[in-house]
Amino acid sequence: MKITRLFLIIFLAITNMIPGSAQSIRDSVVVTMETEEGNLRIVLFTKEAPVTCDNFLKYIELLGDQGGEFYRTVTMANQPDKKVKIEVIQGGFNLKNVDTSTIKPIPLERTSITKLSHKDGTMSMARSDPDSGSTEFFICIGDQPSLDFGGQRNPDGQGFAAFGRVISGMDVVRKIQVRQAEGQALTPPVRIVQIQVE
Repeated sequence: MKITRLFLIIFLAITNMIPGSAQSIRDSVVVTMETEEGNLRIVLFTKEAPVTCDNFLKYIELLGDQGGEFYRTVTMANQPDKKVKIEVIQGGFNLKNVDTSTIKPIPLERTSITKLSHKDGTMSMARSDPDSGSTEFFICIGDQPSLDFGGQRNPDGQGFAAFGRVISGMDVVRKIQVRQAEGQALTPPVRIVQIQVE
């Protein structure tokens, strides 16, 4: 009986079912995004937003060494036609050598389900319609509750899929946001040199 009980305890520890075990290691992944303005360290919430994180990690594996770019900055001054204003920078993976017909959108992981929210430094999946996100993302500057489920920035009210947070490098994000732009288009875009899992 004692041997059986010992075996069960060991088994539960290995499978991370005991509170206080290594579950937290599996619940998040940290990636480094190297840009020409400096580096960002971003934690991905793989437990809360598994579909979005798996998608992002897939593209890191396929395209991380090819980098990408931040091409859009949204400030309080460059969205005069919007009643609900936000502050973000938006970018995406380098798709130059990719057959874009093979890119498949993923389901929208609504913040009402994930319980994540668009706070300062949150990384989220860019989209047009719900369930259309794939290779583009944005980072919030300041809290942006209008991007959560039920928020009014997007008329459909479905919000955006928050899936990570900048844990180091928000000074770099702010530098990118104030770079030269024509309207919301960064001129030139800020190059992402590479993205790697730590």
